Amino acid sequence: MLHYAIVFLVIALIAAVLGFGGIAGASAGIAKILFLVFIVLFVVSLIFGRKRL
Repeated sequence: MLHYAIVFLVIALIAAVLGFGGIAGASAGIAKILFLVFIVLFVVSLIFGRKRL
């Protein structure tokens, strides 16, 4: 999931450099959402991984 967030971030940066504001904004929004989902899943896995030990 982190890989997809980085891919969308790169797409947003390239689109911003080329002047495609709408595509850059949409890609940046998707990257933000994917990154937040990754962080939440990472924290949950840390919490539940510790309780099993």
